[in-house]
Amino acid sequence: MTRSELFSQIQQKSSFLCVGLDPDLEKIPAHLLSEPDPIFAFCKQIIEETADYAVAYKPNIAFFEALGARGWETLAKVAEIIPKDIFTIADAKRGDIGNTSKLYAKAFFESMNFDSITVAPYMGKDSVTPFLEFENKWVILLALTSNVGSLDFQLIEDKTGKPLYQSVLEKSQEWGSPENLMYVVGATRGELIGEVRKSAPEHFFLVPGVGAQGGSLAEVAKYGMNSTCGLLVNSSRGIIYASGEKDFAKAARKEAEKLQVEMKELLERYL
Repeated sequence: MTRSELFSQIQQKSSFLCVGLDPDLEKIPAHLLSEPDPIFAFCKQIIEETADYAVAYKPNIAFFEALGARGWETLAKVAEIIPKDIFTIADAKRGDIGNTSKLYAKAFFESMNFDSITVAPYMGKDSVTPFLEFENKWVILLALTSNVGSLDFQLIEDKTGKPLYQSVLEKSQEWGSPENLMYVVGATRGELIGEVRKSAPEHFFLVPGVGAQGGSLAEVAKYGMNSTCGLLVNSSRGIIYASGEKDFAKAARKEAEKLQVEMKELLERYL
């Protein structure tokens, strides 16, 4: 998917919502456990009920690969049923030496036809650029994340006072462009989103941490939105586990709609 196609979806739906698919057998409604493929049944209903409001879906690969070969089969089925005009993110956080990265890219971009993949930058250029060689595919590079452990490394300053995440932002823009490179920027970092935006004014940000993790959608938009929105705000648990009963998919739809209504207001305010 191209940048213009993604922005067109945002405009059409008045939404920049990404729904995270983190299907856990211990959390999905009990009545689904009798299905031949409970995880697929769960994801299918979530997708069907939220597709009106979502411009992206982000399957968390760990929740599928933990189930072994069957989990990979389920992931492929889930990827197949996501509407073709909705952006897809393989949240796999890959990042290894060149030949290995190229095969990871083939797995997710060719075999399963995801639009994008999350990538860890720690090993540098040759671990990232193989993903950038695929036309109309995206790297979503970890920059400033919302987990507690992010403080261990990402905010460490060099002798000039520059934090490590800023070095990642600056260096990686030599490898890719706003047409194929996004950044993960956590919603719980508040004003720091604005600092990231200064360093990457045109790039899209994938923003986790809104909802269950406590991030503010209004703050994200205030500090992070640019002229083409530039944001994909992810909500996982707050949507997919809105109910643990048979009405789970309808409950998910209601939560997605609530976010979309707020997003529409923010788009009208800032664009």
